[in-house]
Amino acid sequence: MSFSANPLSLSVPEPAFESWLRDHGYLEILDQRTSDLHRLSTTTATSSSSSSSATTTSSATIITGGFFISLFSYIGTLLSLFTFNPFSKLTSDDFSGDTPSWTFRFIGSSDSYSFPLSTSQARLRVHENVKRFARNYASLFILFFACSLYQMPLALVGLISCLALWDLFRFWGDRWGLDRYPLFRLSLVRVAQCATAVILFFSNVQMTLSCALGVSYAVLILHASFRKLTPTKRATEGGRSK
Repeated sequence: MSFSANPLSLSVPEPAFESWLRDHGYLEILDQRTSDLHRLSTTTATSSSSSSSATTTSSATIITGGFFISLFSYIGTLLSLFTFNPFSKLTSDDFSGDTPSWTFRFIGSSDSYSFPLSTSQARLRVHENVKRFARNYASLFILFFACSLYQMPLALVGLISCLALWDLFRFWGDRWGLDRYPLFRLSLVRVAQCATAVILFFSNVQMTLSCALGVSYAVLILHASFRKLTPTKRATEGGRSK
């Protein structure tokens, strides 16, 4: 997407320009712009610090101090990813579309990833990538859950037993006409729920589910925060039409 030259664009305030990019769907430009501004400010600060401290401090000390400052900044950015809800902007419509391609769009190339340079940039990437790749992340959770069940056969047996229990309950309920006896049917439902809870507890299905959720959440956070934002379909089509 290229913008035509406009002398008035120099007078647009930074917050207004960023708001315009958000409202019109050019989040990939905002992402790249955040990286460029952060890199420029870091380079300027490092240069000024080096020039002012050249007479009193050795260059090795400056480099070491800058390394630790950057390291703590990166760690703080990563820890901040676990302090907010990445699904706050997710809607049911995000699961109704087609699944993005796993190779070209979801994984991409080595140039498709970069470390988030600020907390705001990390959150922007996570919120947008979760909406774009919701179906991919859901498929990964199912895959991790299936792998966990394969590693824990007892949990697989317990899950199959619960599914079979409820399938038999529905089959015999329709055959015996339990809908005509709502109180008796409700009692049987409560008994089936207690039996399901006992089976799930002793077969450690909850442990398998917790492991799958933990691994899936970690993969989601890391991929969504490191994955650069790419132009949306609407923005791409708008650029081609011009």
